[in-house]
Amino acid sequence: MGSGWHEWPLMVFTVLGQCVAGGAIVMALALLGGNLPAEQRRRAELAMVVLWVLMGIAFIASVLHLGSPLRAFNSLNRIGQSALSNEIAGGSLFFAVGGLGWLLTAVNKLPPLLSRLWLVAMIVLAVVFVWLTSRVYSTIDTVPTWYGFWTPLSFFLTMFIGGPLLGYLLLRVAGVEGWALRLLPAITLLALLVSLVVLSLQGAQLSGIHSSVQQATALVPDFGALLSWRLMLVALALALWIVPQLRGALPGTGLMVIAFVLVLAGELIGRGVFYGLHMTVGMAVAG
Repeated sequence: MGSGWHEWPLMVFTVLGQCVAGGAIVMALALLGGNLPAEQRRRAELAMVVLWVLMGIAFIASVLHLGSPLRAFNSLNRIGQSALSNEIAGGSLFFAVGGLGWLLTAVNKLPPLLSRLWLVAMIVLAVVFVWLTSRVYSTIDTVPTWYGFWTPLSFFLTMFIGGPLLGYLLLRVAGVEGWALRLLPAITLLALLVSLVVLSLQGAQLSGIHSSVQQATALVPDFGALLSWRLMLVALALALWIVPQLRGALPGTGLMVIAFVLVLAGELIGRGVFYGLHMTVGMAVAG
């Protein structure tokens, strides 16, 4: 029993990876349809390096979870058969396509047509990566607290909570101030509200899940308190993001960095609760 902090490498990998996926989608859409002036477009393209640095950190964390990091490539041995192999393959492809495309763009070696194809591919691979990550957990029928649609829904909600904020931060660094930026806080707010509904429904469902020796509600004794902390941190991040705009100003870069750190902290708490709810049962599952 606990809060899942022993799985911190996986917490970092999944949360950072999903935030990067969401941020990559925001940046790709801005570059595809934003009609940005050449100078702003160039700055936005260069700012995307932050995405790939964060993705690199996420993959380093995932390797630390392995018993023998030197055998990390063995996780790719069963692509198409193993959800874990599919996840690593999908994440690696997203990272490789995104990072290589950014590098070619940074050195002005990517023609306009290929640049658009790269951005579209990045959007598709970001969604596929989050889906494949969720499948690692949602398809394990012997872990009833993870099995089913709650897991992929929660993982995509993390993408919609952290991704718009990260994308907004990078666009602000690039000096982009278009009206469409004002839609991004609304997306994060909506995702947070949906997440609260999901957690309420999931929490009610936990009371009906148990094995012969274990009750799901006993796995994380501080379930309510931890999720309250998560809510407060993300809500505070949203306040730092939205309040300046209500006053007619754009939030500064420093304020947005703080907001993103708060969202990361909140989502890591939520993901810790997720891993803390791990329970394994045999053939007989009550629920």
